[in-house]
Amino acid sequence: MIKVMVSILLAMIVSLSLMIICTTISKMMIMDREKMTPFECGFDPKSSARSPFSLQFFLIAILFLIFDIEIAIILPMIITMKVSNMMSWALTIILFIMTLIIGLYYEWKNNMLEWTF
Repeated sequence: MIKVMVSILLAMIVSLSLMIICTTISKMMIMDREKMTPFECGFDPKSSARSPFSLQFFLIAILFLIFDIEIAIILPMIITMKVSNMMSWALTIILFIMTLIIGLYYEWKNNMLEWTF
């Protein structure tokens, strides 16, 4: 019984001390909160607001859209596999995947996936 009480007391002390530390740290940083938050569009908050658009952010967004659309197209194809002709279904999948692979190869060869300039 004493071990249970000691462990509960220890857990409460650790929890309370962590809450107090977090509260004091957050109060000290509340003045700098707006200055330290990054913009959502890929700009560095400490640079000029008139700087050109970040090409790296644009490439990441385009790659995300490509793979997002790929998943949105492939998932219904898996569902329709049972009711369609297997030869035409396989040909469609192969052409779709090959188009994506050729596009990825093209981006790779033109150093579009190179995110450090």
